Amino acid sequence: MSERIQKIQRAIEPLRQQIIQHPAYSLIRDINDLKVFMKYHVYAVWDFMSLLKTLQNNLTCTTVPWFPKGSADTRYLINEIVAGEESDVDQAGNRKSHFELYLEAMKESGADTSPIEKFVTLLQKTGTLETAFTESGTPKEAKAFVEFTFSIIASQKDHLQSAIFTFGREDLIPGMFISIIHDLHKDLPENISVFKYYLERHIEVDGDHHSHLALQMTANLCGDDELLWQEAETATIQSLQKRIELWDGVFRELQEIKGFGV
Repeated sequence: MSERIQKIQRAIEPLRQQIIQHPAYSLIRDINDLKVFMKYHVYAVWDFMSLLKTLQNNLTCTTVPWFPKGSADTRYLINEIVAGEESDVDQAGNRKSHFELYLEAMKESGADTSPIEKFVTLLQKTGTLETAFTESGTPKEAKAFVEFTFSIIASQKDHLQSAIFTFGREDLIPGMFISIIHDLHKDLPENISVFKYYLERHIEVDGDHHSHLALQMTANLCGDDELLWQEAETATIQSLQKRIELWDGVFRELQEIKGFGV
């Protein structure tokens, strides 16, 4: 692993620990608490797919007539990740994107998917994030999270997009949360099985194979340019701060529901 990648990992480790040890996880004790978590988290799952497709559009030729574009190695890395994220398999072996799988998990648990579905429909129709946020009732922390991602998309800087994709989304699922889901699954297998599968699949694919591919992609895009590496580090730090704020929103809502601190 390159020195520059290790430097970023050292710089973001305190933020990663804040996310992994976030108090929101300790308040998730039953399926209703999990539904609150899902209501926020689904926006991160969706905008991850948007970031992924931005990278594919920028790093490969997605228009006709086709022409070779950029590095063949980098094309391979992003196309391999896209194939796994956009057309993975569910428990029955059916092809689904991770976003579609997450929606299925929400529906199985009884979580309300109408806000995120309305958001996506409105965005398709209007092409305007602000309208989609407002009319769908997106939580403000989820709105801020998505807005940051789309500001990086709008920067048109491949190395920044790759950096927040790689370091801002890598394995951030604490063991405690996985244990909570396993316990809930024992009591409510008919309501949690898809979400449990989603988490396990995320750890298996995103946290292992795709993580290594993404690290190499970011290294290819930053190359030997110290300025690009510094910009990548700054963007990653900002991305992780937005993730903390997203979990803060979950925490505050769960506190209100449970009557804590009010």
